[in-house]
Amino acid sequence: MNIGEKIAEFAKGGSTGKYLITSDIPAVCKSEPCMIGIDEAGRGPVLGPMVYGCAYCPISKLEDLKSLKCADSKTLSLDQREKLLTLINENADFIGWEVEILSPSFISQNMFRRAKYNLNWMSHDAAIALISRAREAGVNVTQVFVDTVGPPEKYQAKLEARFPGLQITVSKKADALFPTVSAASICAKVVRDRALETWRCPETVPMDVTKLGSGYPADPQTKRFLAEGMDPVFGFPSLVRFSWSTCQTLLDKSAVGVQWEESDEEIDEAAQNTPSVASFFGGGSAQRHVFFTECRLKPAAPL
Repeated sequence: MNIGEKIAEFAKGGSTGKYLITSDIPAVCKSEPCMIGIDEAGRGPVLGPMVYGCAYCPISKLEDLKSLKCADSKTLSLDQREKLLTLINENADFIGWEVEILSPSFISQNMFRRAKYNLNWMSHDAAIALISRAREAGVNVTQVFVDTVGPPEKYQAKLEARFPGLQITVSKKADALFPTVSAASICAKVVRDRALETWRCPETVPMDVTKLGSGYPADPQTKRFLAEGMDPVFGFPSLVRFSWSTCQTLLDKSAVGVQWEESDEEIDEAAQNTPSVASFFGGGSAQRHVFFTECRLKPAAPL
C-alpha cells in the first residue's frame, strides 16, 4: 500500500466527502481475538480534514505492540510520528489499521444542514464505521478502546448498545493509556499532516502550506491565511471549515452582504409548523420522511 499516493489522491482538491485508507489485514487478526483502538486528529482546527483512525492487533501481541513505544501523537514531533508509522507498517504481520478522512466541506455541509449533524455525531459515526468495517473484513474484534468525544459514560453506553458482546472501554486520555489507541492516534495524525502538506485547492487560491500555521482559529498565521484567502463573494477555499465561528465573523465583517427574499412558501411553512388543536385527536396524515422535508420536496399531484 502506497500511503503517500492515497493521501495525495484525497488532497489533490475537490474532495467533498469521506475517504478511506486501509492497510492489509494480518492473517493472525482473523484467527485470534483482537483489540482495536480508535482516536482522531484535527477536531479543533479551522483548516483541513478531521481524520479518524483505528489500529488493531491480537491480544496475545500486546507486549509486542508496547515495544514499539507508541504514544499520544500530540506529545510527539512530526519526525517521531513518521518513524512510528513506519514501524507500525513494518510490523504488518500482526498490526492492521484504517483511517477515515472527513473533508472540510463534508464537516461544514453537515453542520449547516437543516437537520443538524454536529461534530460529536460525526465522530461517533466514524468510530462505529471503523469498528463495523474491521469486523466485516474478518478481524476477530473482542476488545474496543476509544478516546472519548463528550461524556465517556454516554459514549460507551452507545457503543455497547451498537456492539453487544464486545468488551468496550471509552476513556479520557485513552491515547496515553492504551497502546492500540496510541497507534491509532499516530496513524490519524500522520495522515492529516500529510494531507495538509499536499493539499491542492481547486479554487486556484495561492497557498503556501508553510504559512498556514497550526490551523487553529487563535493562531495568528492561520488568521492571516483566512483573511487573505477569503473571496468577498465566494467565501473560503475548500481547505477551510466554513462552519467555524471564526469564518462566520470574517464573512460578516468583510464579505459582500446578501439579502435573501423571503418567499411566500417559507411564510406558509412557518404557519403550517404550528399545530392546531384538532391535530392532537388522531385522524391526521402520517408524518413525512425527513428526506423530503430537508429537500423541500412536495408531491406535484395527489397520489
